[in-house]
Amino acid sequence: MLDTVERQTGPQPQWSVLWLHGLGADGHDFAPIVPDLVRADWPALRFVFPHAPVRAVTINGGARMRAWYDIRSFDRDELDHRADAQGVDESVRQVEALIAREGERGIPPQRVLLAGFSQGGAITLAAGVRRAVPLAGLIGLSTYLPGGAQAAAQLGAGANTQPLFMAHGLQDPVVPCIAGETSAARMRAMGFEVEWHRYPMPHSVCAQEVADLAAWMSRRFAAR
Repeated sequence: MLDTVERQTGPQPQWSVLWLHGLGADGHDFAPIVPDLVRADWPALRFVFPHAPVRAVTINGGARMRAWYDIRSFDRDELDHRADAQGVDESVRQVEALIAREGERGIPPQRVLLAGFSQGGAITLAAGVRRAVPLAGLIGLSTYLPGGAQAAAQLGAGANTQPLFMAHGLQDPVVPCIAGETSAARMRAMGFEVEWHRYPMPHSVCAQEVADLAAWMSRRFAAR
């Protein structure tokens, strides 16, 4: 089981948010977002920020760092295949184990939101496509769908009933905005309900994005 950083917004949480960090970061990276994101009328939440495993990353000269998968090339023409497929599969299994642990702690998949930024967002989308038991929703920030068009072959029964929030920076030099747009279109083609946003920012998160995400999450809580 992956080590995690956890934050609760109240006693006896009724919902969980699993949030996956980007390349080279760790579970502490997005923990500070909780006070800015959470709204007073929300149910008590447990935020779970896991640490990715440490592995060698080819594009960084083989340096070892926290990463959900290896990246062998930054070639924009090879973006569909940027993610190491074996690493993606391993990370999806680790995320599934975290979702199962939340079930053991009293929070079923129907009250779990899976979120991720950049590499973490790629794992969020990959795990979401494969889900047999739908989650309450998926959140992919500044990211793309690993495997490109071939990802549809792994679509789980009922997976496309999961609502999806995707957002991207127009000036993103790491994951081009067109990659996010293409991935959003592919998710829609698989039947997902996608809320898509673009912001004038680089590979980062901005205040308007957090506000739009909070509004989307409020609708998820209200739907249950």
